[in-house]
Amino acid sequence: MAAHRKPRQRAFGGQAGRTAATLALAGAATATAFEGPAHATPRPTATQVKAQVSRLHQEAEAATEKYNGAKEKADTARARLNALRDEAARRTERVNAGRDTLGSTAAAQYRAGGLSPALQLALSSDPARYLRGAALAERIGERQADTMAALRAQLVRIDQLRAEADGHVRELRGHEAELRRQKAAVQNRLAAAEKLLARLTAAERAAYEAATRAKPTHPAAPDRAPGSGSESDRAARGDGSTRTASAPGGVQAPTSRAARAVSYAYGAIGKPYVWGATGPSGYDCSGLTQAAWRAAGVSLPRTTYSQINAGQRVSRSQLAPGDLVFFYPGVSHVGIYIGGGKMIHAPRTGSTVRIASIDEMPWAGATRIA
Repeated sequence: MAAHRKPRQRAFGGQAGRTAATLALAGAATATAFEGPAHATPRPTATQVKAQVSRLHQEAEAATEKYNGAKEKADTARARLNALRDEAARRTERVNAGRDTLGSTAAAQYRAGGLSPALQLALSSDPARYLRGAALAERIGERQADTMAALRAQLVRIDQLRAEADGHVRELRGHEAELRRQKAAVQNRLAAAEKLLARLTAAERAAYEAATRAKPTHPAAPDRAPGSGSESDRAARGDGSTRTASAPGGVQAPTSRAARAVSYAYGAIGKPYVWGATGPSGYDCSGLTQAAWRAAGVSLPRTTYSQINAGQRVSRSQLAPGDLVFFYPGVSHVGIYIGGGKMIHAPRTGSTVRIASIDEMPWAGATRIA
């Protein structure tokens, strides 16, 4: 049996051991020297960071518009559900009142019963009075039958309302789930953008934020008589006193409504971008255009992809102040045209409402609101 045993491995010792250890350490150092740079993540340049942040913000804005759409649908479904529940409650109250009336009449008839109508007539000291009472009882009976039929119809309608309300509950839950998904999408992209910006140096970050928050100067809106208040104030009042509105290059709005929308947009310059907001303290892009046209007495849909279908399509060569201008393939951004190739828009989180060139972003189309 001993012949089959493996010989023991003798550990290095003395000079041989020290030599082996030295070689091992040298090999490890060499491996580290070659492998280290291969796994290091190069620090992105400020230009690369800005490009990636811009992409993330554009994706966040696209998600914001989907969030706005889901919120609009959820609000509509919730309002319809509440209306159905209110109608069902009112009908239920009427049914209960009808049942109480029938119950009281039935109890009174039961207490007055006991004798057949013929015997009651024979024993009556005033047959004429009895006959009048019998005729009244017959008419009451007819009304009771009508009441019963009405109650049955009310019960059928209540069942229909409850079934319809159940459908709206399911619809509302679906919209609310979509709302949560899009909210998470916005927040995730904004968080990723912030994480990228954190990799900039202090000087680079300061320069980026200064450029983002810069408040461009803009020409004073026209038709401002002394003591008449700002254009945005008059637009918000909807008093129709502004007939035209100039923009860079002296272009005038084609209608008084367009003038008031442009005036409102001028008044919003400098206010912060807030995703999901429609003013007056902050706006997202479609929230600004909706608020501007609301000040002019026009109700626009909430989202960019619905606003683009809210009026007559126009080409770039036909643009006039007040037109809505849209950008990116998914129609995820909108501004309000003011003339001279310029628009007022709410760009993105961290920025403010400002004047910008319509050439800054990929063109998607334009719409003129009647």
